Formats: sequence, C-alpha cells, structure tokens
Amino acid sequence: MSLMKRVNLAAIPDGMPKQSDFLVEDVEAPVCGAAAVLVRTAFVSVDPYLRGRITGVRTYIDPIPVGNVMESSCVGQVVESQTSLFAKGDWVAGFWGWQEFASVDARGLIKLDPATAPVSTALGILGMPGMTAYFGLTELCQPKHGETVFVSGAAGAVGSAVGQIAKILGCRVVGSAGTPSKVAYIKSLGFDGAFDYHVEGDYLGLLDEHCPKGIDCFFDNVGGNLTDDVMMRMNSRGRVAVCGQISAYNDPAQDIGMRPFSQILVRQLRVEGFIVSRWADRYPEGRMQMALWLKQGKLLYEETVYEGLESAPAAFIGLFKGENTGKALVRLF
Repeated sequence: MSLMKRVNLAAIPDGMPKQSDFLVEDVEAPVCGAAAVLVRTAFVSVDPYLRGRITGVRTYIDPIPVGNVMESSCVGQVVESQTSLFAKGDWVAGFWGWQEFASVDARGLIKLDPATAPVSTALGILGMPGMTAYFGLTELCQPKHGETVFVSGAAGAVGSAVGQIAKILGCRVVGSAGTPSKVAYIKSLGFDGAFDYHVEGDYLGLLDEHCPKGIDCFFDNVGGNLTDDVMMRMNSRGRVAVCGQISAYNDPAQDIGMRPFSQILVRQLRVEGFIVSRWADRYPEGRMQMALWLKQGKLLYEETVYEGLESAPAAFIGLFKGENTGKALVRLF
C-alpha cells in the first residue's frame, strides 16, 4: 500500500483561520479510475474565496465538510491514464484538492503546454484569477479610453491583472495595497497612482489626490471603509464590479459602514457583484487573449510560492494577513 499526504479541514474557523483548523495526514494513495487520470500534484492554489467554503454554510457553492480534503484548483502531471484524452507525462490543470495524488475525471481537465507559459500560470494570470480580472473588468466595468479605473487590493493576483488590462485599454489606473513594497510593485506594473491603505489619513483626500477627475470604474476586491469613500468619489454613471470583500471574511461582526444606496442613486451608478464562473463557457477566449498579452510583454505577474504540501494552511492564512504579492501558490515538486 502506498501512502500520500493530504490536508483536511479539521474544524470550522472562528474568525481568522488557524493552523489547528487543518490536519495534514498520511492516507492511502488513490488508484486511477475508469475514464480518469491519476495526477501527481505539482501546484496547489490558495484563494480568498475558500474562506467562504469553510464556514459550514452554503453560499454559491457547497461548503467543505469537516473531515474532508480541502479543495482548490491544482496543476499536476499525469502518471497514469485510463483515457485517450491524456497520456502519461501530460501537464493538466483542474479542480481536485490539497493532496499529493488524485484520480480525476479527464473531462474536467485542461491540457497545458509548458512551452507556452510556465504551468503555474494556469492557476494565476491564465487561470481563475486572470479570468476574474478579464471578464469582471471588460464585461461589467466596460472601461473606455481615458477613463479612471480604481482597483482595491491591487497587488493581489486579480487586482494586479485588472490594473494592467485597464492600462492596455487606455485608462488612467490607480490602486491601493497594504504595504509600501506592494505600492511600489503595482507602480512598477504601470499604475498611474497608488497608495497604502494602512497609512493614517483621509481616504477621501488620497482619492482626490490620485483621481483628480473622479473615478469612472471601481473594481472592488476588499470592501470596508475604503469602499465607502470610493463610492463618494465615483463619477456620474460610473460602474462598480464587486469581486471580493476580503476585509470582512474573518470578521462578520464588524461595522457594516455606510449604506451606499444614496450614492448609487444620485450618481446613477451601476453596481454588480459577480462570480467568474458565469463566463465559464468563454474561458478559452479569455485565456487566449491573456496569453497573447503575456507573450507581447503587456502583462506581468508575480507569484508568492510556498514549498511543500504541509505549508498549504499557512499559505492560505497568509492571504488574510497580506503576506502574498500576486498569486499565492504551494509547490509540491
């Protein structure tokens, strides 16, 4: 019997997740199922949305039950195949879990070409975060040349891509991030303005300084007090894409802040929340465009890589402490 490591959810977190909410254990490795492939996991993705999956409550997707393996997007290499769709040695991306090996239905996998881009990008700039940025910005915000786009959480995997796409489309782009080094990072990506939202001061003043003509498009990854103030600086008929509210994920009892409806009314704003899977049938289009921009040097990306499956809980917890720049990944081999 061969053994492998996996990470299970051990308890529903109370507030900020803790290491003890997860259990790393040795279990029997799976065998390759019919019409499936046996995959050796190379990279595991950790994403903020997973916080909603470990609350024990269904949101737009079922929760992960206590005792079950943590699930997320992964990249791996085929070690055995029971289908003509993939051969041993192929690189694939799909959805399985925080485990060293998995038997995966071949119909749910995407074949990767390592010669086109590093396989890890299938979890970042060419994966779900990249698709979130591409479709959320272009479909909901629909930025026009010369408009001002503001991005919160701009140093993350999604936010950094949003800002670069907006620049490609000819917009003035301003972002906020949580440390001086992250502010420097997003400036290096071509953002026209950036500030550290942790600094003491007036958000309204910072927004006036960096967005003197107001804000036409707001891509919100964070929520909280900054979002309240951005709404006060939106231009008439501005568009707001609500992608994430990470500031509230571990503190559901926090002050709900300003009710935005009066600003939505008088500024005639269009505000829409979204889950990127609504465009799942268009992912090939999004990946093709993002890959082209990447090849042309118009898109850059950063990865924060943790080593070893045992580090997956720490990598996940680190998302809520601002430890990652760009995409957070766990590398197994």
